[in-house]
Parts: sequence; C-alpha cells; structure tokens
Amino acid sequence: MPITVTATTRRAAAAALLATATLALTAGCHDGVGHKAEDAATAVSPAPTPSSASDGGDPPPGPDGQVACTPEMLKFHAGAMPRRTHRMLLTVTNFSDRPCTFAAQPYPLLRFGDDRQAPLPAIEASEPPAVVSLPPNRTAYALITTSAADGPDGKHHRGRKISQFGVALTAHATPTQVGLDGRTPVRIDPSTATVTYWQSSLAATSKW
Repeated sequence: MPITVTATTRRAAAAALLATATLALTAGCHDGVGHKAEDAATAVSPAPTPSSASDGGDPPPGPDGQVACTPEMLKFHAGAMPRRTHRMLLTVTNFSDRPCTFAAQPYPLLRFGDDRQAPLPAIEASEPPAVVSLPPNRTAYALITTSAADGPDGKHHRGRKISQFGVALTAHATPTQVGLDGRTPVRIDPSTATVTYWQSSLAATSKW
C-alpha cells in the first residue's frame, strides 16, 4: 500500500532540518571558529617606518657621494722634513672604507700649545687647482714652515721646541693632538710659521 506524505509531515521535516542547522552555527561561534579566527589569520605587522632604521652615525654624503674627512677616519703622522731646514711634514691617511674630502676646510688648522692662539695662516700660493679628496688608503700632505729666516721686525726668532701640536679639520672642531716622530722636538716660531693647503702628493708639497 503506497505511503502518503501529508503536509503535516513535510512541515515537521523542514522544522527538524532548520533546528539542526541552527545548532551547528551556534556551536561554531562558541568554539572560537568564525570571524575571530578569520581576523587573526588576516592580521599583518605594520611596515617599518624610516624612523625605526638604525642611525649609522656617519655624516651624510655630499652630492658627489663623499663626506668631509674627520679625525675618526684618518691616521695622522708628523715630523721634521729630511734635508729641509725650517720644514715639517704633516700627513693624513684615510683608513676608513669611504672616500672623504677636504672641501669644507682645504688646509689644516694648526695650534701649538695654546688653544687661544689663532691657527697658522695658509700659504695662499699653495692652493691646489682642485680640492683634495681621499679615497680609502690614500694619503694627503701638508708642509709646515716652522719659522721664517727673519721675524717681522727683521730679527731672527728662534721660537720654542715642541714634540706635539694640535690639528683641527674644521673651524669649530677640537684639535687632535699629533705627536712628532719619536717625540723628537722641533723648534717652531708660531708668530712666523705657516702651512700649505692639503696636497695630493709629496712632490706637490715639497716645492714649498
């Protein structure tokens, strides 16, 4: 005998299916699955900002990619010039891994004993045609005339002996104290001494 499906039976079946679906959805929300899990999966860390980058501490490069030479980049060396009277040689070697330039201050600012003393004047005729730059492991030179044959009043001034002196690379920098070779004293008269501009070769320095 065929089974007859009445309207009442169909409504009961639909109600049962609806109840089952509701229970499943409710269980999903309470066990941590759903929107919370989806939000956690799509969360990302914020991109680092430029301010979070570490500060290198190096001076920013100029338009040509070179920075100003600083004492931290250089090895200083000074001593009497062989076979030259009243002459002393100052050299600086770039031991850093970056090229640097003396564009901001093209000759060394030298002081002997008293920081209040004005730096030695430069020999203007010694200015090279181009500013001296120092690639890594290269050396620059400056010649110091330790005294004039005659002082400004026509008398010979012997000055005093020194075994070290101050070298500044910019006007407001604290001078770096540079000792002479073997601490052998050199006699210098600050009232008549002069210094050349930085030179790129010893030959260019030696003619002064």
